[in-house]
Amino acid sequence: MKVNFYDSVEDKFLKFAVIIAKYNGKYVFCKHKERDTYEVPGGHREIGESIEETAKRELKEETGAIDFTIKPICVYSVTGKTRVNESGEESYGGLYFAEIKTFEQELHSEMEKIIFVDEMPDKLTYPEIQPKLMEEAKKRNIL
Repeated sequence: MKVNFYDSVEDKFLKFAVIIAKYNGKYVFCKHKERDTYEVPGGHREIGESIEETAKRELKEETGAIDFTIKPICVYSVTGKTRVNESGEESYGGLYFAEIKTFEQELHSEMEKIIFVDEMPDKLTYPEIQPKLMEEAKKRNIL
């Protein structure tokens, strides 16, 4: 599994958005109903959506965030087979940072719950990718 970072790539190559989010100074992680692991919010781009619209939609859907600020960090790519990339070819996504101010009362998605933590949980859905995203955001003085 190889993860690369770019300042930008052509928009047509961006297939997904991932959002490192904080709430009251703590990281926000999601737990999917069908997994025992945690992940940052994110997901695939829908037809006709800008990659920023994808990031906003996924943040709302997966965390219930209703009042937040969001900004791009960079583009990243993953080369190698993953749960969502069976071909293993290089796939690109937008990496974002969000500061969440308020949430809906309940989650209305595939997520069972969200947690607020100072450090990444031990049980990550994508342990070969998520730590690298956090490191890159720190290198770019975002976190």
